[in-house]
Amino acid sequence: MPKKRPRCVPHVRVGRSRAGFGLYATEPFKKGDYIAQYWGRRINEAQADASFSKYLFEINSRWTIDGSTRKNTARYINHSCRPNAEADVIGGKVIIKAIKKIAPEDEITYDYGKNYFKAFIGEKGCRCDKCREKRRAPRKAKKKKN
Repeated sequence: MPKKRPRCVPHVRVGRSRAGFGLYATEPFKKGDYIAQYWGRRINEAQADASFSKYLFEINSRWTIDGSTRKNTARYINHSCRPNAEADVIGGKVIIKAIKKIAPEDEITYDYGKNYFKAFIGEKGCRCDKCREKRRAPRKAKKKKN
């Protein structure tokens, strides 16, 4: 069971990242520690399909959380192909917890999934460190040839 923390999350801060804003740890997290709850207004499938929000989190086939309110600190967690956190749906609530050690000032990330990636990230490409290195490698090789 994840460690309980209040909705107000003083152990993280919002800051600038490569993808815009990101959520950063202000204290260390161990594997399995609770980080935040992704919360917002619950909407049904039809409302979610009609919404243009990028902050929708599907909790089951019937309900989705619209986390677009700025009070939802977890909405600032960015996508990564090599995440340090994961989102679990427990009793209709979305809980973000650490899947490995997170040091203070590390950006907190989780994998958004294939559907979100195709719909919103696809053409721009992932901005996580591993994917940036992958894209940079051919450019470096080309530069060395010249």
